[in-house]
Amino acid sequence: MRTLYHHPLSTMSRVVRMAISEKHLEVEEREEPFWLKRDDFLVLNPAGDVPVLVEDDEVVLSGGYPIIEYLEETYPEVPLIGTTSKFRAETRRLLDWFETKFKSEVTQFLAGEKLFKRVALGEAPDSRAMRAGRENIHAHLEYIAWLTGRRSWLAGETLTLADLAAGAHISLVDYTGDVPWEQHPLAKEWYVRLKSRPSSRTLLAESLPGIAPALVYADLDF
Repeated sequence: MRTLYHHPLSTMSRVVRMAISEKHLEVEEREEPFWLKRDDFLVLNPAGDVPVLVEDDEVVLSGGYPIIEYLEETYPEVPLIGTTSKFRAETRRLLDWFETKFKSEVTQFLAGEKLFKRVALGEAPDSRAMRAGRENIHAHLEYIAWLTGRRSWLAGETLTLADLAAGAHISLVDYTGDVPWEQHPLAKEWYVRLKSRPSSRTLLAESLPGIAPALVYADLDF
């Protein structure tokens, strides 16, 4: 059986896990504390990062972007990138938006400070960074509302990797209780739809050792 090395604190791991679920593929998941740089794991991926997918034929694929492109090309029955060249370009643009811009302006300042620092480094969060993340998230939630006011999903009329990427980042921030949902009802409507899908429910049922999620984290009626 194919094996996925991942970690809940890795946003691209979350995207890949949701994509595999949406495509109804079987996988054995192994949680990998990637910051430890274990020798056995470095054999699979010398970069030491997750996600890493090992297929049945022992082909090893490393990195979120290569893995999701591979899944799209190899298992196209449930497309997650769009059906036209323009649709695919928009999906890729928004995928990069969340994995680059949202990550640097929000995720790292909130989930990075409150979760990753504690789990991986045993360090206390920086209050200035958290304040910046809480300020920055409003513009991104407004952008989600703007997009979904014109489309059924973020990139178009069907669910795509753009939604999975956004959900991966927002779910981590929501774990800390730092998403101001009451101020952004349209973004909340989109997230409720994503949160209700089986691909999201599996992730939301998990918790980090010693760190309880916010009360609304897995709640569909929030």
